[in-house]
Amino acid sequence: MTIGLRSRFGEAWHSSLMPSVDVVDEMFLVAPRSEIAAIFADPVTQRRIWPDLRLTVYADRGDEGLRWTVQGALVGTMEVWLEQVLDGTVLHYFLRADPPGPTGEPAPLPPKIAIRESRRRQLLARAAFFQLKQRLEMGREIGCPP
Repeated sequence: MTIGLRSRFGEAWHSSLMPSVDVVDEMFLVAPRSEIAAIFADPVTQRRIWPDLRLTVYADRGDEGLRWTVQGALVGTMEVWLEQVLDGTVLHYFLRADPPGPTGEPAPLPPKIAIRESRRRQLLARAAFFQLKQRLEMGREIGCPP
């Protein structure tokens, strides 16, 4: 898909230079990042959170998280980066992908649809992360260590 812009050299500017689904989010969990990393490394957890995506690890960063290639309903990359902060962990989440075209290659969405799909994906991930937060912090009084 070409949007009507041209560079100073005359070639068309393609929207495929950036993925149309671009989600960046984060959440603080009062839990050790090693525990969170183990949860995200579990294929069962991955399928529960992202049932329409097939994830292949391309960077296992241990307690710092995972990076995946994504196939299925979307084609691209995804990352969960776990940052130790105070008595807990900041879970950083990145999803950068497009739906697959007829040949399986990324096929960017029109802008309005891309915005809706990015938002939908963000809300689904956030709901899963809140469930994880509730489970990991269950029974902990506010202001007390994990």
